[in-house]
Amino acid sequence: MRRFIEAPVRRVCILPVVSALVGLWLGAAPLGAQVAVRGDTVYTMNGAPIPDGVVLIRDGKIERVGPAARVRIPEGYRTLTAKVVTPGLVDAHTVTGMAGYMNQPHDQDQLDRSSPIQPELRAVDAYNAREELVGWLRGFGVTTLHTGHGPGALVSGQTMIVKTWGDNVDQAMVDSATMLAMTLGPSVSGNFQNRSPGTRSKGVAMLRAELVKAQDYAGKQRGPADGRPARDLGLETLARALNREMPVLVTAQRATEILSAIRLAQEFNLRLVLDGAAESYLVIPEIRAAGVPVILHPTMVRTSGETENATLETAKKLMDAGIPVALQSGFEAYVPKTRVVLFEAAIAASNGLSREEALRTITIDAARIIGADRRVGSLERGKDGDVVLFDGDPFEYTSKVCGVVIGGQVVSEDCR
Repeated sequence: MRRFIEAPVRRVCILPVVSALVGLWLGAAPLGAQVAVRGDTVYTMNGAPIPDGVVLIRDGKIERVGPAARVRIPEGYRTLTAKVVTPGLVDAHTVTGMAGYMNQPHDQDQLDRSSPIQPELRAVDAYNAREELVGWLRGFGVTTLHTGHGPGALVSGQTMIVKTWGDNVDQAMVDSATMLAMTLGPSVSGNFQNRSPGTRSKGVAMLRAELVKAQDYAGKQRGPADGRPARDLGLETLARALNREMPVLVTAQRATEILSAIRLAQEFNLRLVLDGAAESYLVIPEIRAAGVPVILHPTMVRTSGETENATLETAKKLMDAGIPVALQSGFEAYVPKTRVVLFEAAIAASNGLSREEALRTITIDAARIIGADRRVGSLERGKDGDVVLFDGDPFEYTSKVCGVVIGGQVVSEDCR
């Protein structure tokens, strides 16, 4: 892959003495710090790249972005410089923080195998902000995770959005209940002792039955007080999906399951987001007609079982058809338990996508699909001060991430 940027990163720190002493804590700029990031090329993902661009961050938010000739860096700002600057990367679907690097029962909370339908389970109750995989991903420029209960159950639980910085879930939190994770396909049965649901049609039938129950439950809850049923957390959550308050994230790899997911969403007027979608290129007209976005499997997914027909070109095919696409790290069954979306996007850029298109799948397009684009995904005034500094082309394997800023805090300056 030809590199179009060559020179190494340059870093210059300008910081008043008092601020420097406060900033010694964990090497991070303090809350309320003023940071300037200057890059030979700044990809804002909100227009054309800016040569010799500047991003000013004040009190955790971006206050100004533009060419250095027009954006003066005020006195007292801590200044970082790099060859390439991008928004913080967004992993559109992962289980990191629920699944840990040790790959032992005590750090594997992404899937509860006691029942195939458990919409009441919340990622916020299990997310480990100190999980080492979170910091590992942060070192590669990933600043936002859409994480939570993973594939493997008809309804595995609720997902959430977090930043990759913070000592606990409350500090990391962006959104506590983002989507309701579901899975269609024969692989579900292998996760439960009673082999439920068994077949594809049984799985869809079980979901339909549960959604009908939720409709009835919601209707009775709106009725007279003396006729209201006792609270049911699972049915309450499904009712939120039926009311279109919470999208359903349906992992469906085969074309058969993809079409079933679309039919189910249409029947119950659900806000559907397709996940995985290994054979989505076979049903592009149907996906486009349904207006459904796709959080595509990792580009380098292992092609076996339900993903045996995955291709490296799927992101390009979907994008050319006008279907919103994001890439993900997904669920990784083997140590180190997660992939890196930066690498997945680089391979997509080698298989049809332009570099900017590939970057969109892990920045602004990912943010839009998960509903976080008001805060992250692009470098715009008012958005969170999440910035990544590279010493070269982000998609060249010899390039390194040499700085990460999250919410205006410089959380990493080690080249990696």
